[in-house]
Amino acid sequence: MKESVSKAIERIRPNLQADGGDVTLVDVTEDGIVKVKLLGACHGCPMSQMTLKMGIQKYLQREVPGVKEVVSVT
Repeated sequence: MKESVSKAIERIRPNLQADGGDVTLVDVTEDGIVKVKLLGACHGCPMSQMTLKMGIQKYLQREVPGVKEVVSVT
């Protein structure tokens, strides 16, 4: 699953980079929790949780079966 998540993140990365942000994959747990690190403009942005949950998480859940949640780590 980690490889599928990584490929999906690569597809959405340009959208984040267009606004000065970025995301890197940290880990994918066996129970479907995806851990990412928000970078650039996304790090510390007041809208970062909305981007994380309504953008990245929804996309990954649609594209990769088994993804339950996306969480940001530091």
